[in-house]
Amino acid sequence: MKALRGIHHVTCISGPAQENLNFYAGVLGMRLVKKSVNQDDPGTYHLFYADADGHPGTDLTFFPWAEMARSRDGYGLSAEVSLSVPPASLVFWSGRLQRNGVAIGAAETRFGEHVLPIVDPHGLRVALVESASSMTRPFTPWPESPVPTEHQIRGLETARMSEATLHITTSFLERALGFHRIGTEKGWHRWGVGSGTSGEYVDVREVRGAPRGAGGTGSIHHIAWRVEDESHQAEVRESVETSGARPTPVIDRFWFKSVYFKEPGGVLFELATDGPGFAVDEDRAQLGESLVLPPWLEQSRVAIEARVPKLTMPWMHKG
Repeated sequence: MKALRGIHHVTCISGPAQENLNFYAGVLGMRLVKKSVNQDDPGTYHLFYADADGHPGTDLTFFPWAEMARSRDGYGLSAEVSLSVPPASLVFWSGRLQRNGVAIGAAETRFGEHVLPIVDPHGLRVALVESASSMTRPFTPWPESPVPTEHQIRGLETARMSEATLHITTSFLERALGFHRIGTEKGWHRWGVGSGTSGEYVDVREVRGAPRGAGGTGSIHHIAWRVEDESHQAEVRESVETSGARPTPVIDRFWFKSVYFKEPGGVLFELATDGPGFAVDEDRAQLGESLVLPPWLEQSRVAIEARVPKLTMPWMHKG
């Protein structure tokens, strides 16, 4: 089986959409590359933040379910996403985040890399990782970002998963998806695809005795893995099904094709194609400026626009 290409995107659950936009565009300086709706719940936004071009692997997305309860930690849950920043950037980021009132944890070292844990306005744990290997990944800086180019977030680094029984999940990762073990540190087990560098791995831990986690505001909804095209997707889907999971049929999301399934521990995964990409229905210069709907929802535009709140681009903090 051809190897996965790493993380495609990570989708999380947030509170009010405007607060989410203020933080991820206004404070973290990521570009809103697509303003759409949850295709299974069209009264809810689906907001996509990435680099200037929306490269696969740079894309952090949110469903703003403002009335949903907070998530509850436990097994079968992914509750932290890591974003890669250039080496020697954390001093800049620490100062910027403090000036903007962001909750910051103690600096850490994970697998030899410097990490700054933070918490977003709705409880999602986010880690900024000084990642040397991220510097070789495709990345287009956003000239209008409030963050200088040399410190901009370069993409998704990884996500962290908590499991009741470690070996059941890691065996599935290896057998069904072609992952390999990278290392273990402080109870976290790193498994990757390809070279296992930035955007090509996931961290997993076993939490014995913990209750089952519950998704909600401040948690990851799903982790999407990159496949090159529909042929590659079909090949991996077959491997997933053969390994005992129950993948969905291919679902057309317009900007990519998707297959969903739960790994044995309960975390929702997706296989997402690299194309056709976010520029298929918008000019690159105007990405994220208008509410964009897939063709099959256009007939409901008036009703959808009446349900979702108006959003305004935040004042861009330059500090």
